[in-house]
Amino acid sequence: MGENSGVSSQNEPEPETGGAPEQLALMREMVAEAKAKAPKAKPRTWRGASLARELPVARILVNKGVLHLDQLWDYAVPEDLSEAAQPGVRVRVRFGAGSHQVHGGRREGGGLIDGFIVERRADTDYNGPLAALAQVVSPEAVLGPRMLALARAVADRYAGSLADVLQLALPPRNARAEAKPSPEPLPAPAAPEPGGWERYPAGPAFLRALAGGGDPRAVWTALPGPGWADELARAMAATLASGRGALAVLPDGRTASRVDAALTALLGAGRHALLTAESGPEKRYRQWLAVHRGSVRAVIGTRAAMFAPVRNLGLVAVWDDGDSSHSDDHAPFPHVREVLELRAVTDGCAFLVGSTSCTVEAAQLVESGWARPLAADRERVRECAPRIRTVGDELLARDEAARAARLPSLAWETVREGLKTGPVLVQVPRRGYVPRLACERCRTPARCRHCAGPLEAPDERELHCGWCGRGEPSWHCEECGSVRLRAQVVGARRTAEELGRAFPAVPVRTSGRDHVLDSVPDRPALIVCTPGAEPVAEGAGYAAGLLLDGWAMLSRPDLRAGEEALRRWIAAASLVRGDGQVVVVAEPTLRPVQALVRWDPVGHAVRELAERAELGFPPVSRMAAVAGRREALEAFLAGAGLPEDAEVLGPVPVYGRRGEPSPGERALVRVPPGSGAALAAALKAAQAARTARGVAAADAIRVRIDPLDIG
Repeated sequence: MGENSGVSSQNEPEPETGGAPEQLALMREMVAEAKAKAPKAKPRTWRGASLARELPVARILVNKGVLHLDQLWDYAVPEDLSEAAQPGVRVRVRFGAGSHQVHGGRREGGGLIDGFIVERRADTDYNGPLAALAQVVSPEAVLGPRMLALARAVADRYAGSLADVLQLALPPRNARAEAKPSPEPLPAPAAPEPGGWERYPAGPAFLRALAGGGDPRAVWTALPGPGWADELARAMAATLASGRGALAVLPDGRTASRVDAALTALLGAGRHALLTAESGPEKRYRQWLAVHRGSVRAVIGTRAAMFAPVRNLGLVAVWDDGDSSHSDDHAPFPHVREVLELRAVTDGCAFLVGSTSCTVEAAQLVESGWARPLAADRERVRECAPRIRTVGDELLARDEAARAARLPSLAWETVREGLKTGPVLVQVPRRGYVPRLACERCRTPARCRHCAGPLEAPDERELHCGWCGRGEPSWHCEECGSVRLRAQVVGARRTAEELGRAFPAVPVRTSGRDHVLDSVPDRPALIVCTPGAEPVAEGAGYAAGLLLDGWAMLSRPDLRAGEEALRRWIAAASLVRGDGQVVVVAEPTLRPVQALVRWDPVGHAVRELAERAELGFPPVSRMAAVAGRREALEAFLAGAGLPEDAEVLGPVPVYGRRGEPSPGERALVRVPPGSGAALAAALKAAQAARTARGVAAADAIRVRIDPLDIG
């Protein structure tokens, strides 16, 4: 037997003496010859491989969000990767190798990490040996020059890293979606008719400017009712008619689907892409690629769509810019409105911020002259808006039946009349059963004896503390001695139970965070919902509406409490028919309540802006929230090199979502207009210096530019 007999296949015939070499021996010779020609190290190090003859250096942005690594890195381009390694493509590189790990003039080692090629160069300004590109992941150039410039501007504005911004801007790759070709682009449609824009004095002219290739900037205060979706779709269609692209960002998937349906009804399918999380990774990436490749020039989407690579951008629009969903939850926390303002300036395109309400930031755009107001006249507003009725605490105190049931007589009458012709909307500022309790006699908040936390009774169970969790079987009021409790803020389910007992023949449905209804039929029903989860009533809208526990929304310890309460109320009241009635249970003399009665969100925003200008609060000033352990926070601020005109407010303890204190504290740093860029640069440099030194996790500092929650 030969030396290979132990591994030869049973199906192979025995070779004849003096014949050709065995088949297995031939295979071994071929493998040995291939190994001799290939680099000896792993292929992704490309040891011994020749470099590209032209532009052998690639400048790479690595996917590392650490601030002190926020720069571009040079890598050698092997000849075999030269054709695929084009600017904008996704690559894999080895990162973190020490200077001693050099073999054959090439740096090796380190972990594999994703990145993007920013440019190809003939040489490098790095003096040491370069590592080689490990792999070109995809030939699709997803990072173009405009996207790179926008991401860099956003990173600088929010004191963040370029890599973190691109994590938000570029969706994860999906190979199956990438392999499919995008459809051919459709020709530009005809300019649409004004439609609902005729209700606004400057509406038709705004559409004509878009269709003619102009770049108007407007703050749009939309009339109540469902017409805003069609009007936004017509603005996008007018932009498409000029041969340009359009982008609209909505706060959630429900509102995005309404504009999606309106634009499809107006222009047909195939002219726009819908970018929402509900689409799934493959479909979303396929839609994004269609936009990137120029097959589709109109985009409707939620927050991440603010970075959509629309070609020849002619219009950027954001709906309901006061919604907190427009502020990203991931570093560096960019806001949709601010990013679209950047795009309007850099791309020279039109800008539209719309809402049934008006934020202080939108009012500032008008006051500064950067944008023009786009609103209906008062006669038209009175025709479209429902009648607003108010109920104060003094009426509740006189109405014993209302005290027991938590609803005044006016509210009951409004519900009873509304149910005769259609559904009735009931907005409750909390979900669940009874989140907060107080003494029935003197209304002193019920507190835990151990930690002074708020007492709760969720799901109608026994009392317990919302902070420490201890039960409280024998509570009594320390102020007046009473043992009876009342709900400070009753949740949606408890409200639904009360209304269900009062109207046993009427169906009661709830809509909240766990289950949000998109729409309800146009027939008598009670729809109890939390703010932001109001479904649309089919047909003409709701017959009536109740806005309960208004004081709870107004008493939040936050600078934006009044603005947010008014925005939530107007959003809900806009779903009620023009001949319907809305009752708001809140102190009628308060400014947001009066603005709701007059249906004057713009006037409220202008007055808020004037007050903030006097106090030096955003948006008149730029502000940053810096949080961390007190000692680390003080050291960070002392060495941050803040601008000379910076003012530090605090630090003060930080409280969690349920009111419990956290180990850290927070300071607010504000600067006057014109110093915002210097503030962001100083905070970013200070953070980069700390991360380069390797600060312990307990001493971490969190920086957020233009925080939503100021306190």
